[in-house]
Amino acid sequence: MTAEKETENGDAYEKRAAKLKEDVKIILENVADEDPLDALEMVDDLQRLGVFYHFKDEIDRVLERIYNMNDKCNNEDLHATALKFRLLRQHGYNVPQGVFKKFTDEMGNLRSCLCEDTKGLLYLYEASYLSIDGESLLDEARDFTTRNLKENLKKKDIDQNLAMLVRHSLELPLHWRVLRLEARWFIDVYERRQDMNSILLELAKLDFNMVQAIHQQEVKQMSRWWRSTCLGKKLSFARDRLMENFLGTLGVNFEPQFGYFRRMSTKVFTLISIIDDVYDVYGSLEELELFTNAVERWDISAMEQLPDYMKICFLALFNSINEMAYDALKEQGLHIISHLKKVWADLCKSYLLEAKWYYNGYTPTFEEYMKNAWISVSGPVILVHVYCFDSKSVTKEASECLSESYPDIIRWSSIILRLSDDLGTSSDELQRGDVPKSIQCYMHETGAPENGAREHMKYLIGETWKKMNEDGAANSLFTKTFIGNAMNLARLVQCMYQHGDGYGAPGKETKYLVLSLVVNPVPLM
Repeated sequence: MTAEKETENGDAYEKRAAKLKEDVKIILENVADEDPLDALEMVDDLQRLGVFYHFKDEIDRVLERIYNMNDKCNNEDLHATALKFRLLRQHGYNVPQGVFKKFTDEMGNLRSCLCEDTKGLLYLYEASYLSIDGESLLDEARDFTTRNLKENLKKKDIDQNLAMLVRHSLELPLHWRVLRLEARWFIDVYERRQDMNSILLELAKLDFNMVQAIHQQEVKQMSRWWRSTCLGKKLSFARDRLMENFLGTLGVNFEPQFGYFRRMSTKVFTLISIIDDVYDVYGSLEELELFTNAVERWDISAMEQLPDYMKICFLALFNSINEMAYDALKEQGLHIISHLKKVWADLCKSYLLEAKWYYNGYTPTFEEYMKNAWISVSGPVILVHVYCFDSKSVTKEASECLSESYPDIIRWSSIILRLSDDLGTSSDELQRGDVPKSIQCYMHETGAPENGAREHMKYLIGETWKKMNEDGAANSLFTKTFIGNAMNLARLVQCMYQHGDGYGAPGKETKYLVLSLVVNPVPLM
């Protein structure tokens, strides 16, 4: 296809998408006036189809209206109650777990008759993942629904479309899924639904492809950048994971207006990967101490004492991060270099500590390991850069908070990142000669078997999500966009390591992500 034809098609798609967006706004407004449950269902569809970002104001108005009309949303229906609870909590509304008490018996347990309501169970299961610490009813709901949904899948008369949704959710709940990947999956599911809205489906397909075209251009830009650095040639021991790094940025924020964020974050992800390999697989302890000191000093003269391979690594980091700080100062008047220097120094110090543990043959306690490991997994580096790349997120109060310590939202996201990473990669990295990970530290300290240790890490991930849910609902110094990005980072990692090490040893699952999100468009007909 010629460039002129592509431009012509692009213009036609944009005009059609603009018309469809106006149609959807009218439909949503009409539905909200007629039936609150239908409005909630439509909001849920908009989110799962990945087009929610076009309708943020309209969605906020619908949810605000529904929140204030407590008695008009079929509160005796489990499906309706659970959907309302999940969407309102997701958007920061204070909805108590007590809304589900009407579905319990005299003993406070969920009624056994609910077992037959597969759709209601599914929606309650999804709602339970929006829980916070201390909500025992939602903890019980998660166990109750998980057990009964698995039983209902065995029934021959279960609706197959519903069964597909149940299996999808039991594999990973909606609240933990990567938004862009869920959209690609759900478009196909939605198309098969009997109550499918053709206007909404067409918009979802068009929008996915138009945004994908933007992402493809960004990949080309980052490929040119990566080749220009020559880091792949000069540091042959380091992993070349440019596409995986770009996929990571899509997981954190895919929306088309955040192109600068994705390009800069791809650079950050790539630099993290290279420096991680310097500490893990190549540098001597003496060299690593020199490199850590150079990063802490953030002084070009400090690189003189480094070996040649470290000089190019340090200069690539120094130049790239300073350029990002210069962009922020030039474009938005934001002075962010102090934040960026600090997080890279903290990361390198955490890498160095792990290297010392390895060289000394030391196995830390689980608590000692986690105190360092939530930093060494690079979550703070990623999220501080994410914060600085969005000028609307940067405020004096939030910046002062970052200067003093890492806020909880960064800590929780990073803990999930660490535990998910360890679940997916610990065996491989031990064989490579790396420091023991959370699973091994826990086994060494408690005597637990590997399966038991793995289950404990999964339990801790769930408990950390509760803390992150609470931070997301509270009044925060940080914007909803930043909090959402922090949650998205946790979602991304759970996806990347769901079937093993999808980053360090990418296989068919990672290939599927690349093809689905970056290469193959959605068929329009």
